[in-house]
Amino acid sequence: MLKAEAELRAQIEALLAKARAADGAQKNEPELDMPAEVARRQDRLDAIAAARARLEQRQREADLERGRSDDDDQKPRGQDGKPKGGRYERSLGVPQVKDQGNFTDPDIRIMQRAGGGFDPAYNGQTAADDTAHIIVAAELINNASDVHELPTMVEAVKSARGAYPQQTLADAGYRSEAVFEALTGCTDLVVAIGREGKGHRAINEATLLLTAAMAAKMKTQEARDAHRRRKWLAEPPNGWITNVLGFRQFSMRGLHRVQAEWKLVCMALNLRRMATMQAG
Repeated sequence: MLKAEAELRAQIEALLAKARAADGAQKNEPELDMPAEVARRQDRLDAIAAARARLEQRQREADLERGRSDDDDQKPRGQDGKPKGGRYERSLGVPQVKDQGNFTDPDIRIMQRAGGGFDPAYNGQTAADDTAHIIVAAELINNASDVHELPTMVEAVKSARGAYPQQTLADAGYRSEAVFEALTGCTDLVVAIGREGKGHRAINEATLLLTAAMAAKMKTQEARDAHRRRKWLAEPPNGWITNVLGFRQFSMRGLHRVQAEWKLVCMALNLRRMATMQAG
């Protein structure tokens, strides 16, 4: 009995210690709301499904623009509809594995960051005057390419000032035969054909007549002198927005709202710039 009594006391003490440990664990841990946890995870799954559907839709639109069709069997075809060799890696509308989407802002896109790397971003456009660095027009897109935006910016300048700019300076990112055609006769256009200090591919004058004409223009001393002023005119407002106003990311979500926020930021810079000039 003495032996059994000792064993029973030891067992009771062990059970009591285990009970105290369980009570302490429950006390320190929040009560688990199982339905809420399931709902939270289901909401996350729904958000992922919606983001995936957006990526697939964008890829489908890009594939259709390239001339693909639902029945192409992943085989490139010529204008006559016959296979022309090779094979597409993915079926129509299937994104690449590395493609990304954003759960909180469906309109934002992944863009290359200056200095390397990629971020979810928008592409802000500004047109500055040639005397005071005042931003005359500001637009914003969710496409990393600038190639189609120059006519939009020139029209925005006209809307703001009532007339087309006498001269428009732009870097090589805006170079396009369609852009040159759209702006013919509107403004004295000076657009770099290649990156500064680097050459460019040969231009087919038969199919890119206006591009060839711009390349010839950019060989003249007058055009080169004019284009050198672009950095002095266009880059300071961008630096002031970041380093003077401290604006480095948007507060809003959605393309329409972000476009409005961008214009407010540019307006704020203009007001500050004008106040500085008046004080001087």
